[in-house]
Amino acid sequence: MQLVYAFDAYCGWSHGFSPTLREVVSRHPDLPVQVISGGLFTGSRRVPIREFGYVQGANSQIAELTGAEFGEGYNRLIADGSFVMDSEDAARGVAALRRMAPDRAAELAGALQRTFYVDGLSLSEPATYRKVAEEVGLDADTVVSAFDSPEAYDTAADDFRRCAELGVTGFPTLLGVDGDRVAVLAHGRATVDEVDRRLAPLS
Repeated sequence: MQLVYAFDAYCGWSHGFSPTLREVVSRHPDLPVQVISGGLFTGSRRVPIREFGYVQGANSQIAELTGAEFGEGYNRLIADGSFVMDSEDAARGVAALRRMAPDRAAELAGALQRTFYVDGLSLSEPATYRKVAEEVGLDADTVVSAFDSPEAYDTAADDFRRCAELGVTGFPTLLGVDGDRVAVLAHGRATVDEVDRRLAPLS
């Protein structure tokens, strides 16, 4: 069995779930973890953040319920409402980082979300991935090159397709996958103990 974590790097609830995921992975070192990106802000949803009027209210709720940090850099980035979240770019970045260290995918997803939600760096900029790579000890030039490669677009599309095939309807979603068996361990929010209780019958 493996854990499959479907998230979107531009999803605040995924940011809030990062500590839970980290603890689940820590408790179950024997379970491989696959991290796949969703396409939350693609197509017609790739618009200035001001068009999502609920963002600030949702972030306050996320912070209250999960303890997630929304930093000054992030607040400055979205202050005038013109910033555009592009989930395809974010998925390309996740793919570039994941390719370098697939066994650290969950850790890298969390690091990338902190870079946006705390530092306020766009996930469409190659420099953002250089910074993350350097901070986590990966070869920055290779990561940036992978982010800019044509293959990254294909990998992002593969991730979006995999989310759909698994029946993921929102982010974050943590699944236990064993062959054709797919069990939902967390959707939106869950404690580590709740995940463990749902995981126990599958082990």
